[in-house]
Amino acid sequence: MAQNKNALIRYKTIDKCLQNPHKKWTLQDLIEACSAALYEYEGRTINVSKRTVQLDIQLLRSDKLGYNAPIEVYERKYYKYTDPNFSITDIPITESDFDILGESVEILKQFKDFSLFNELGDIIKKLEDKIYSEKTKHYPIIHLDKNEKLKGLEHLDVLYQAILKKIVLKVTYKSFKAKKAHSYVLHPYFLKEYNNRWFIVGFADKSLNRPLATLALDRIIQIDFDLQTAYIENKVNPDNYYENTIGVTVHEKRQLSETRLKIAASNAPYVLTKPFHSSQNLIKTYEDGSIEISLLVDFNYEFERLILGFGNHIEVLAPRRLKQRIKKIHKQAYEVYLKKV
Repeated sequence: MAQNKNALIRYKTIDKCLQNPHKKWTLQDLIEACSAALYEYEGRTINVSKRTVQLDIQLLRSDKLGYNAPIEVYERKYYKYTDPNFSITDIPITESDFDILGESVEILKQFKDFSLFNELGDIIKKLEDKIYSEKTKHYPIIHLDKNEKLKGLEHLDVLYQAILKKIVLKVTYKSFKAKKAHSYVLHPYFLKEYNNRWFIVGFADKSLNRPLATLALDRIIQIDFDLQTAYIENKVNPDNYYENTIGVTVHEKRQLSETRLKIAASNAPYVLTKPFHSSQNLIKTYEDGSIEISLLVDFNYEFERLILGFGNHIEVLAPRRLKQRIKKIHKQAYEVYLKKV
């Protein structure tokens, strides 16, 4: 048994003893009570020393653990609480404690769709109610992105369990571009979250025309278990798989080339403090405060949207194919607005 757990058992035992005013508690009585409690939990004899219990009492009296227990010695050999209603289990929670508990609840609630947390659901709710009943309601210190209307979250737990238990799935899926839904055999490997959306990544059958598929959970219509097909073990390390990727779209045949971008001075600090990718390097700083950076990433849909999101505050310098692609999109956008003038 861990020493810190032994200590907690001793603290609770001493506390329970001193809550009983009908008995005069000597140091030896407390030692025997602690030894008996540890035997009950451990199943073997543990001889608690006199020095250990003396240190425990000293610690309970102090503010080190926040107990400040009112323990006094009377008649030079007996121990008691000067406040008969005191207990270390009734220590009031501080304002800081309430804040930490409240934010912890908010974080746990983000994972409510996993069965791993289902058993804690009632506890979390009761804890949340208790916190707000004891404390004036206020806006949270930590605000997490969430979208309660996001579709597909109901599949999270089924997919998680399938990965854990290595079960092959038959997934009915309809992409945004497809006219009708199709069924695929999928060997699920891992779940991926990006931009507040969830994806399942796994080995797919040939009908998807690629060995490793990424399916958005909000496009999954139905999931069935395929218990007849043998599960193909995962040999894909997610960290390596996404090493040169921004987002979730990974091309089967990657053609990595250095991408050079010029960022306007007004947006340079944002890009420097929050890099687009781990491969980002600062190449040059111009006199006007604008910067030039380089990246080694695969050009995909998410990277394209990231660049477009900066509007006229970013310029693609290389490679030429990416520059032409972004230029074409900006031109088409301009023509859309031009028609409405």
